[in-house]
Parts: sequence; C-alpha cells; structure tokens
Amino acid sequence: MIVDDHTVVRAGLRALLEGEPGFDVVEETGDGRQAVRLAERLRPDVVLMDLRLSDAGAADDGFGGIEATRRITAAAPGVNVVVLTSSSGRGDVVRAVEAGARGYILKAGPPEELFRAVRAAAAGGMGLAPEAAARLVGTAADAGPVLSDREIEVVGLLAQGHSNRAIASALFLTEATVKTHLVRIYRKLGTENRAGTVSEAVRLGLLELDGQL
Repeated sequence: MIVDDHTVVRAGLRALLEGEPGFDVVEETGDGRQAVRLAERLRPDVVLMDLRLSDAGAADDGFGGIEATRRITAAAPGVNVVVLTSSSGRGDVVRAVEAGARGYILKAGPPEELFRAVRAAAAGGMGLAPEAAARLVGTAADAGPVLSDREIEVVGLLAQGHSNRAIASALFLTEATVKTHLVRIYRKLGTENRAGTVSEAVRLGLLELDGQL
C-alpha cells in the first residue's frame, strides 16, 4: 500500500512497483488516518509511507508519517512500514525506526534500493538506504565490546540486509576478508549469526535504534 500526499508521486510509485515482478499495489492514499484504517482492514505485507504527510489536520495534531507509522504498527501487527522520504537527517531516521518502521528509503535513491527495502521488510527484515544506515551506526563509548571502524561499517551493512558479496563490493574488500571481519565481530559480540549480531549491536548502542529493529 502506498501512502503519499502527492497524487503524481503515488502514480509514479504504483507504476514502478507494479512493473517489478512479485509486487502488487493493493491500495493508495494521501491521508494518514485513512492509511491506518486501510492497513487494519487490508493487512498489506508492506506500507510505503511518506514521512511528511500534509493531509488536513496533520499540521494541528502531528498526524503525519511518523504517527501513521506508529499507529499502523500498533494496530496491525504483521504489517511492515517502509518510510520513503527526501530527508536523510538522523533525527528523522531515528524517529521513524522508533515508531516501528522496518525500512527507510530516500526518494532520490535508485529503484533497486526501494525494491530491496520492500522485499526485506516483507520478509521481516530491515531495509535501510545507505544514508539512513550511516545515521544509525555509532561508536558508543563504554557500550560493551569495542568494534573497529571497519567492523562497525560491516555491521551497518548487515543491518541493511546485504550479502557478504555486497558488503565486499561496498567496502572494496574480498569476500574472504568480509568473512574474517564477521568471525571477529561474532566473537566480540558473542553472537552466532547475522540477525543476532544486528540485534546485539542495537542492544549495545553500536547501532543507535534504542534496542528496536
């Protein structure tokens, strides 16, 4: 389901998504309140949410994309929200994730990032644009095991759902080197797999999501 207060944007997103195999747009709206009602009734796998809705009344009571996301995730468990916005500010990213968003994608990004985020969210994962992940990755002092800058970059890419090959490409490393980094990260964090590593990094403050993925 697409939620955006610009009709032309919704039309463009619908055409883009319906042209991608495996995607079906079941509904669209430009109103945050209606989005909550539709999500409860239709239970789509993913809601693509505009961060800055300007529907009637939103300016008065703050019922924009963040509040719509919060209410959808509370009222319709299993419906995953992916925020699509032009803002990559850390505050917006954190607020969206705290509200329950399972993805954060920039409108200026390539379609492949959007498709990847929607698929990741539908599968119960987390889909973050590189710019959004960068805002969330930190080096919190005294938060627990100390990861190197490179290891933190690897964890940040793990949070985006990248494969070893994709991480190697993004960081200009070999896959063998990525595997070595993962072994060290697992040992430092006491984890056994990728999902557990991301969750533990969140808990320790290495990914600043307030313990929420």
